[in-house]
Amino acid sequence: MKFAPEGRPFIAAAGIIFLLLVAAAWVASGGSWYVLPALWFPVAVWIPAFFRNPDRTGPRGDHLLIAPADGRVVSVVETDEPDFIGGRAIRVSVFMNVFDVHVNRHPVSGTVAYRHYRPGKFVNASLDKASADNEQLSLGVRSSRGAVLVRQIAGLVARRIVADPKLGDAVHQGARLGMIRFGSRVDTFFSPKAIPTVGVGDKTRAGVTVIGEWPQ
Repeated sequence: MKFAPEGRPFIAAAGIIFLLLVAAAWVASGGSWYVLPALWFPVAVWIPAFFRNPDRTGPRGDHLLIAPADGRVVSVVETDEPDFIGGRAIRVSVFMNVFDVHVNRHPVSGTVAYRHYRPGKFVNASLDKASADNEQLSLGVRSSRGAVLVRQIAGLVARRIVADPKLGDAVHQGARLGMIRFGSRVDTFFSPKAIPTVGVGDKTRAGVTVIGEWPQ
């Protein structure tokens, strides 16, 4: 299994703690001491699972918008997006719980023309106000069909947003964009000329699920 590089310190720490707890229980030679490593074991297993980075293949094409995140669609609305789209836009919001893959992927190919980090609150990322209030990093890409903005939004326990590309970088549909630790939301904004292909409650897989299409 492949893991995101951001997870390596956490995976190593979880494993070391588990081994230390087992060693302490063995030295103490007491049955009750083995409760500690038994309690820690699910955490030691969950942390590598959280940072898993599976290979993803799926539909590709300049007329398609591919999901940037695993999770559940919590909102599909038309709204204003003045920062990069510069007007009305469709916003598809995907909420990732702590059991979803948290590596994010590019919905389109193109050139990074906008990047902006904004500190903020850490309210529940499934709530609509999280899109405006929470810590977030926005990445805008100029594609052959138009501008697309991906906004990574921190959640209740997320405290670190990672976006790999820099301004001017060429990015490729389905390739890694970054990730968020540890439970969060990703909003995708695109022109109303494109048609959303998902609805509230739908499950998405980053790099696989088509969330919108431009007319061909």
